[in-house]
Amino acid sequence: MLRSTTCAARLAVSRGCGSTGRRWLGQSAVLKQAPSKVPPALWKLGNLNHVAIATPDLEKSTALYRDVFGAEVSAVEALPDHGVYTVFVKLGNTKLELLHPLGNNSPIQNFLDKNKNGGMHHICIEVNDIRAAMSDLTAQNIRCLSKEPKIGAHGKPVVFLHPKDCAGVLVELEQV
Repeated sequence: MLRSTTCAARLAVSRGCGSTGRRWLGQSAVLKQAPSKVPPALWKLGNLNHVAIATPDLEKSTALYRDVFGAEVSAVEALPDHGVYTVFVKLGNTKLELLHPLGNNSPIQNFLDKNKNGGMHHICIEVNDIRAAMSDLTAQNIRCLSKEPKIGAHGKPVVFLHPKDCAGVLVELEQV
């Protein structure tokens, strides 16, 4: 059964491949397709960069990941433009970003007022062209929370997308 399924997926009608009346085509022939009428995207979604976790106690949360779980953690970094302190926890294939309020107008303080113990705040996904992504998403009625990208914790342009437009998830896009 597996052989015939595989043959059907990677063969053209002809001779060969057992009794199916088909023959194997090379890998390049399998990958050739009719030209698409859809233009290529101007921007591309990439890897998951990090999952951000708001915490009321940054030292305690940092100690949990460093001392209990044995993860490598960064130093605390203040990001006044975003109203947060951050600590990054390095994982094998992504990072966690621990967030703590900085200043009275911190969006993280608003989150913690509603979620006393903290919790997942947002996800960050990499894009290759943040301005093209913003333009395209805005045209598709996805609201960006700022008109221009800001410089994020990694020194790269970022923008947040409204959670009501993204299945209830606050999404950060970061240009790589």
